[in-house]
Amino acid sequence: MRPYSGPADLRAMQSLTQRVDPRTSRWHIGELAWYRYQHLDRDLSWPTALWESGGDVLAWAWADPSGSLDLQLDPAHPELAEEILAWFEEVAEGDARTVTVLDAETDLIATLRRHGYRERTGGPFFIHLRRDLDGLPEPRVPGGYVLRPVRGPADAAARAAVHRAAFSRPDAPSRVTGAAYERMMGVWPYRAGLDWLVEAPDGLPAAFCLVWLDERNREAVLEPVGTDPGHRRRGLASAAVLGALRAARDLGAETARVAARGDDDYPSARATYRSVGFRRSARNLVFVRP
Repeated sequence: MRPYSGPADLRAMQSLTQRVDPRTSRWHIGELAWYRYQHLDRDLSWPTALWESGGDVLAWAWADPSGSLDLQLDPAHPELAEEILAWFEEVAEGDARTVTVLDAETDLIATLRRHGYRERTGGPFFIHLRRDLDGLPEPRVPGGYVLRPVRGPADAAARAAVHRAAFSRPDAPSRVTGAAYERMMGVWPYRAGLDWLVEAPDGLPAAFCLVWLDERNREAVLEPVGTDPGHRRRGLASAAVLGALRAARDLGAETARVAARGDDDYPSARATYRSVGFRRSARNLVFVRP
């Protein structure tokens, strides 16, 4: 085991993600890049460790110091879950512990139960939805709106602004800035041609969809997708999703996956994905230890 030391280690973590069957994995290489780089301070603020053997990453884990753990294991090495939980105890603060896993990770779930973790039965949760990329319909936007891919760093500030509009709440403003977004654009496997915008009649971005492509597994993932509240209920997010997915298909993607809230407190994103052909395939489970 060794601590994370920078961007080269992110690529090493992504190499493990590419080796795991996408149908039984919670993670995609694009999600790792997005979660690490969407904020300027996040890459260095999360305690992160890698477990290696013979030059291959067999597991990785990152922790929010408040007591939340995310991880990925090579399915051939379930025993490393014990070491990861021991590391988590060392770096996390406070008494509460939370670990999120995919329902297909049965060995990891068994280890969590042995360590006193219990599945949380209430509260928000996320599901995975998937679709094949054959037969994607043509995207359509209302009159006056324009659908297009991001042109590069020149769009970073506007792209970050519409992200903040879509995801900020009064009690939790988004911290995605133009500088952070431009930095993220330089992280593998970002491609501007898979980052799509819908522009409003005034020329400002109104909706967006960023797709990441794993060429090895021919799988795309949507992360993130959103619409400025002033432009919702016009099918803009669906159009951005379809535009980005068609571009990913042209680059060799055969399937796509997205994570969305599965509980009824936030159904709109799930409805958008279902409207363009996504269907439920798995669920994230949250385990807690008081």
